[in-house]
Amino acid sequence: MHVFDILGILKEHLFTLLSSMLFELDLIKILVPSILTFLFGILITPLVAGYLYKHKMWKKKNVQVATDGRPAPITQQLHNDENMRVPRMGGIVMWGSVLLSSISIWLLARIVPGSIVDKLEYINRTQTWLPFFAFFIGAIVGLVDDIYAVTDTYDQKAGGLSAKKRLTIVAIMGLVGGWWFFVKLGVGDVYIPFLGMWHIGWWIIPLFIAVMLGTYAGGVIDGIDGLSGGVFAVIFSAYGVIAFAQHQIDLAAFCFVIVGGILAFLWFNIPPARFYLSDTGATALTMALGVVAFLSNQVVVLPIIAFPLVATAGSSAIQLLSKKFRNGKKIFLVAPLHHHFQAIGWPAYKITMRYWILSVMFGVAGIIIALAG
Repeated sequence: MHVFDILGILKEHLFTLLSSMLFELDLIKILVPSILTFLFGILITPLVAGYLYKHKMWKKKNVQVATDGRPAPITQQLHNDENMRVPRMGGIVMWGSVLLSSISIWLLARIVPGSIVDKLEYINRTQTWLPFFAFFIGAIVGLVDDIYAVTDTYDQKAGGLSAKKRLTIVAIMGLVGGWWFFVKLGVGDVYIPFLGMWHIGWWIIPLFIAVMLGTYAGGVIDGIDGLSGGVFAVIFSAYGVIAFAQHQIDLAAFCFVIVGGILAFLWFNIPPARFYLSDTGATALTMALGVVAFLSNQVVVLPIIAFPLVATAGSSAIQLLSKKFRNGKKIFLVAPLHHHFQAIGWPAYKITMRYWILSVMFGVAGIIIALAG
């Protein structure tokens, strides 16, 4: 065998070995922070739950009217807030564990520089700064809304902060995100599966705002034990897989860290729920999701991957439009959609399980379309 043939074989084996090692390092970078986040979530839950129960952080008044101001007898019956006495703000477990794991990795990387811990850092300007910012801004906004909802300042119609204020904050976040993409990152293209890149220039800014508002509307999926946690875990897992396949390892790590926090919350949210995700969790997740969809350049498949959110938010919009333009006539017994299924007699656990199944189906479909296209 010629010496050049031998060198070629050695080069090929060396390349394969290095590729395998890099792949393993990428997996470690994703798995370790996500597992650490889950463990932090489990550990802090007794403290969070104890505080929430001690200070009676649940709604003191049942819902009396719907969003349009009309009486809501079915919603009153389903929610039964006055007698449930299950605290809101369970989302603190989710984003609190994300915060603790991120800070721990950042500190360890500086205490022990040059170690394997350096490889676990996933927070950087190009991939994860913006989703982290959106995530924690959403957590703070939702937390303020939750505090209003469990105190005497609770507004039965608004449910805390008014819808106008919440939507304004989300729109501003969308504006900041769109500006960051277009001006700072120089992104003005949107990828359309099977068709390629589509240049939209500065229109990415209003598109960003629209997507942020749309994902935020999907936060109404919270309301049945285990429902929102399972759905959001699948959605962020799907985007984590897409980011990993596209070699956006830091973004993939961020997605799976979020999943780790969600699963820690879900551990205590399965029936009977210890607490609810509520706005501090749902707003954080939906705002981060919109940014992740743009960063992965797979915003077009977002309605597929997040179809349960789309269907749930869409049912509320359809209900409002029907009541407005059809003299109060409704399409659903009650909205959002999961409460309609409750109203027609489906057990809560059956609704949750079927939502989870649909989430997995649409998540897999979204991954296939994103990567095959």
